[in-house]
Amino acid sequence: MAGKGSSTGRSKGGSRDAGRRGVAEPVEAPVGGGLAELSPDRERARAWTLLIDGAPQSHVDLDDPGHLDFAYQRRIGHLIDLIAPARQPLNVVHLGGGAFTLARYTAAARPRSAQQVVELDAALVAFVREHLPLDPQARVRVRTADARAGLAKVPDGWADLVIADVFSGARTPAHLTSAEFLDDVRRALSPTGWYVANLADGPPLAHLRGQVATAASRFERLALAADPVVWRGKRFGNAVLVASDGELPVAEFTRRVASDPHPGRVEHGRALADFTGGAAPVRDATATASPQPPPSVFR
Repeated sequence: MAGKGSSTGRSKGGSRDAGRRGVAEPVEAPVGGGLAELSPDRERARAWTLLIDGAPQSHVDLDDPGHLDFAYQRRIGHLIDLIAPARQPLNVVHLGGGAFTLARYTAAARPRSAQQVVELDAALVAFVREHLPLDPQARVRVRTADARAGLAKVPDGWADLVIADVFSGARTPAHLTSAEFLDDVRRALSPTGWYVANLADGPPLAHLRGQVATAASRFERLALAADPVVWRGKRFGNAVLVASDGELPVAEFTRRVASDPHPGRVEHGRALADFTGGAAPVRDATATASPQPPPSVFR
């Protein structure tokens, strides 16, 4: 559904161009998901954080698209690096657009990649395009559609990588959590392709356990990266799931995640199967959205 109001941002301090050098001021506009704001990064000259109703969504450095600030995006960036030899082009589907951070990263790290971004919020797409324009040389096609409807239009076996990072407000919609959804992900993936998802959950981690069980019902191999406090069920946070029918570079992924500025832990194999605790795969008929994060998460 398209957002209400104009996509043209209004600055709290008078500046309209988020990409302009100098003293930057926040820019905001109403979009379909609420109030979008681009907040300048005071430590990086042309870097911005996208927030929706105050909840951080993406971080972009226009001068350095290879810089990933959010921990979960760094973990997905590791997987983009590891799926194929360096700079080899990929076919990538991004479900959820945000500020196109991971599409920008892929275009910089793997020139000539063909990418499709599926984002429901047309006003958000217009807002981001206006203030954080994509490199015109990048082969990034943005389609305004529901993630599952957009995925259905991807040709069979086209994608090397499907990345799901979809939140309505701060929750993943129910129809993007089911085994039937993953059936269409598998259809779109090449035989050696990877599915990567940004998941969010907190104690007692029932949603996360169900998502791992669902992916395990459709893919041969899985790995899951999260902060240690999230693993222990002590705090709400993000976890990055990767699933494939082929081998996963678990050792190198584990090393990279452990050496991040905010170190995480990766589980796979028997330990990850045990983590599910017997959770059943999620079906369309019983799917629910991911939990609402507590207000303290965004303070």
